[in-house]
Amino acid sequence: MKAFLVANPKGGSGKSTLATNLAGYFAAQRHEVMLGDIDRQQSSRAWLGIRPFELPTIETWEIGHDHIARPPKGTTHVVLDTPAGLHGKLLDKVLKLSTRVIVPVQPSMFDMLATRQFLEELLAEKAVRKGKADVAVIGMRVDARTRAAGELERFFATFDLPVLAYLRDTQVYVQATAAGMTLFDLPPSRAERDIEQWQAIIDWAERG
Repeated sequence: MKAFLVANPKGGSGKSTLATNLAGYFAAQRHEVMLGDIDRQQSSRAWLGIRPFELPTIETWEIGHDHIARPPKGTTHVVLDTPAGLHGKLLDKVLKLSTRVIVPVQPSMFDMLATRQFLEELLAEKAVRKGKADVAVIGMRVDARTRAAGELERFFATFDLPVLAYLRDTQVYVQATAAGMTLFDLPPSRAERDIEQWQAIIDWAERG
């Protein structure tokens, strides 16, 4: 089973957007996909509730902030959406379920400051130090023409971590999410540019 943890200590960093779209990709490949939501707000679970029945299936299981349970047997791919402020014992618990960790970061000073501390804690975790969980970062809602985008690049350069992608700020994600959909459920003409940006994420997720 491949298990992906999407984590950042700051609220509004794009965790749910990343988690739902990653689950959507695996579902489109006809894998047995589970999307777990341990955030008290349960955004991803609510999104699953509006997902159209005819789309590729994404399941969930009884899991929450105070109840970190393993997914059911037979699951091939798991994506975990996590709460803001993830650290300490809860971080340790969810890492035990995960083989890959993706940290989304927005190009703002507050996001970078919060993420620096989190990445330092994450990289000190035993599971990461012993190579049991790989870590990568992704720039979210990035406009390459801005100074903030350059600052985010410099921030990422201070860590020895793969930078999988810089995803653009677009209403495509917002509109898809509102309909219970992902990029991978949309007509190719509508999501082509964004799926192209996802290619490196997909390559990393499918590796090994």
